[in-house]
Amino acid sequence: MFFDYANVFVFALGGAVLVFGGMWLGSLIRPKREGEAGLEPYECGEKPIGSAWFRFDIRYYTVALVYLLFAVEIAFLFPWARVLKEALADDAIGGLALVEGVVFILVLAVGLAYVWRKGDLDWVRGISHTPDDPEEG
Repeated sequence: MFFDYANVFVFALGGAVLVFGGMWLGSLIRPKREGEAGLEPYECGEKPIGSAWFRFDIRYYTVALVYLLFAVEIAFLFPWARVLKEALADDAIGGLALVEGVVFILVLAVGLAYVWRKGDLDWVRGISHTPDDPEEG
């Protein structure tokens, strides 16, 4: 019983040694950056312009989340396409697998159309004025 816990302890200890040993080795190898130039946020040779603390537009995050969502969902299609060849040989499962894949792609297309229609993929949105706008005197 204690042997099972010993395995976990050895692996945890080995992981900690690798992490902290790597950090310690890196501190020995990397150059020391002291002074004003080493404390700047970007050390690429260019002087920073403005503050590093500014607000990003929310549309950047929305586009990033939509991309992440579709990229992960498309990643599910690769194993499906790989197995589909063998599944099509079996008449009972192959047809069902093909229909499920097509339905999945249609759901992705509907989601993309929704996001596109809503305007969340536009970097710069135009301001739409309606004639019934109460703020427009």
